[in-house]
Amino acid sequence: MVELHSRLAADTGALGETSLCWLRWMRDGRFPWLIVVPKREALREWHHLPVVEQGRLLSTVNHLAAELERVTGAEKINIGALGNLVPQLHVHIIARFQNDPCWPGPVWGQGTPQPIEAPPAWLGDLRLPQ
Repeated sequence: MVELHSRLAADTGALGETSLCWLRWMRDGRFPWLIVVPKREALREWHHLPVVEQGRLLSTVNHLAAELERVTGAEKINIGALGNLVPQLHVHIIARFQNDPCWPGPVWGQGTPQPIEAPPAWLGDLRLPQ
């Protein structure tokens, strides 16, 4: 049975899931930030998924990107699947604003995270994929 990587479990909160993916939110109060993690054992790269599941993952990411934009009014949505520190495939979806602390640069390795425990209010307005 596949398990969520310990770093992802520590840094994120549960939002929901689909038959393919866990849906998570990042516990950094600086940014509205979602994480999508396919529930597949030892999966490191998107292109290692079967083509049908690649399409389902893309559909999930696109849905959540549009929802994050809608509920936050983001000026830009950043999507990335780096995996340099956490090898388990996971996709970041981050709402960005010109006044955010890292604009216009990337969020990774920049500044000091602001840990939050309670789900942010904007999550309540998010429509999750089926």
